Amino acid sequence: MSLLLHRHARAGDREKWEGDDRVRPIDDRGRKQAQALVDALAGFAIDRILSSPYLRCIESVEPLAEARGLEIELDERLSAHRLDDVPEVLEELKGEQAVVCTHGELPWLDGRKFKKGSTWVLSEELEPGRYIKPPA
Repeated sequence: MSLLLHRHARAGDREKWEGDDRVRPIDDRGRKQAQALVDALAGFAIDRILSSPYLRCIESVEPLAEARGLEIELDERLSAHRLDDVPEVLEELKGEQAVVCTHGELPWLDGRKFKKGSTWVLSEELEPGRYIKPPA
């Protein structure tokens, strides 16, 4: 069983974005990261993909969802303004094979880096805690 926590792909500079941050899309590098996720997670069984409703999160897992024939389930608790609720979502998913896409400023990562486009393996029979780096 695998529970994978994914930080959305690169979406450009937040300070330069004009408009609602919820609709800030991933940029060219982010699209490459999103596409690379398909191969990076090829060895993992995945039955569900959950995402923050922010566009950059949805776009980050769209190629994976398409490749796996899965719908993206939107969960407001994964939003940038509700990061304290992410552990609740993860707890509910224990024992499932799921990818959860959220934002990077997670207060409970204890200062560990969570780069854009990267994935943490939270539970996996062989290597829990493994960090899958984003493509350059």
